[in-house]
Amino acid sequence: MRDAVFPAGRHALYETHGYSAAIRSGDLLFVSGQVGSRPDGSREPEFARQVEQAFANLRATLAAAGCTFDDVIEVTTFHTDPENQFDTVLAAKAQAFPAAPYPAWTAVGVNWLAGFDFEIKVIARLPEKAAVAG
Repeated sequence: MRDAVFPAGRHALYETHGYSAAIRSGDLLFVSGQVGSRPDGSREPEFARQVEQAFANLRATLAAAGCTFDDVIEVTTFHTDPENQFDTVLAAKAQAFPAAPYPAWTAVGVNWLAGFDFEIKVIARLPEKAAVAG
């Protein structure tokens, strides 16, 4: 069984590109890559704000499934300029995941993110009540 999850006020990119914000399957939540997009799907132009917005979009998607950052077990981040962006991303990541045990994390350098400079996708374990609700 798979069940699509969307945050309130879902942004236009989901419809434009035909994908779900997240899929709930069993006791896991698979969250699609979240970028620093505004509600209309446009890119947040300043990099630090783009990263903050990506984490805010992720938080909203997790919340729509009854999860928080504490439920995240794996993180994958994508960076168009890792060497110059890493400190900004690490600061945002430290706010989202401030204490051990930290989720597993893989960072990947890429040359294209559809006009964005950062993307984050996660897998989370659904809290028992959220897994049953799906």
